[in-house]
Amino acid sequence: MAKTAIVILAGTEGHDNLGRLVNGLITARESVETDGDGVKLIFDGAGTQWIPELEDTKSDHYDLFQTVKDQASACDFCSSAFGVDEAVNESEIPRLDEYGGHPSLRSLVEEGYEVLTF
Repeated sequence: MAKTAIVILAGTEGHDNLGRLVNGLITARESVETDGDGVKLIFDGAGTQWIPELEDTKSDHYDLFQTVKDQASACDFCSSAFGVDEAVNESEIPRLDEYGGHPSLRSLVEEGYEVLTF
């Protein structure tokens, strides 16, 4: 079983960032379908801004996100820094604060995860 950590760093501005988000979510879905529990989806940096949109049932990507939401988490510091604290809390997506308020990507590598960034 492969262990994959998919990190969404792309913000909500621009068509290219939308493409990164969708490619990250599709990769996460494929990994979930193939590897189950060996998948982590992390929203970090400006990527945390996607959470309110993905939680909106009218979003074009709501259904896709729902297929991988159980694997999702968000950077605690960045959720606050990018103004989406309330949305992250309402989503019940776990917050990561392993290293100075941020997720520890180094720990993921140490645990054998392949880290993919979008």
